[in-house]
Amino acid sequence: MPQRRSARQVNRSDTAARLVSRHGTTWCEEAGIRLADKPSPLWRLFVLSLLLSARISSDIAVAAARELSKAGMRTPHATAQATWQQRVDALGRGHYRRYDERTSTQLGEAAQQLLDEDRGDLRRLRHRADGDASVLERELQRFKGVGPAGAAIFCREAQAVWTELSPYVDDLAADGAQRLGLPRSADALVRLVPARDVVRLVAGCVRAARDDAVVDDIRG
Repeated sequence: MPQRRSARQVNRSDTAARLVSRHGTTWCEEAGIRLADKPSPLWRLFVLSLLLSARISSDIAVAAARELSKAGMRTPHATAQATWQQRVDALGRGHYRRYDERTSTQLGEAAQQLLDEDRGDLRRLRHRADGDASVLERELQRFKGVGPAGAAIFCREAQAVWTELSPYVDDLAADGAQRLGLPRSADALVRLVPARDVVRLVAGCVRAARDDAVVDDIRG
């Protein structure tokens, strides 16, 4: 006979479903990135992760990522070939002005480093990590401008296509889950939703950690 779920399990599953439905938009989706296991979308995710990790609003970081893409900087090669001023101008159009000059330098250096070391292909980092998220985090943090927060953002989103990383639930996502009465444990948390919704659930938990309004909306 099928095992009956407790009322607590049902309530948690309902909470997780509401979170996915209302607040489960990923950063990639907001930035217009159709994530795939290909060099260009992975680079755009890398850039987005770097931008989001600065002390600036997520809306501005997403807008800046969109402007860089509109300006043609969708690959490490195009980013490295762009002038420092072109990168500054694109960041400025996204209102990423507080850190625009430093970030322009960081993006140019990161692009060149990736070209020199890995032929511009972030999938080589995946190969070296061999499914170990902590190794991938270290690989990402070799790039100037990417700290623990930026590496975590990348891994949270990349698990959609690098499925060996899943379930990836960092401390920020776990904090958000806890605020909603959901389990902090990655394995327990992701059992609340279908596999296809894991990335959206984690995204929603991050939003709950950062925004009281999300918690109020979900918990009523």
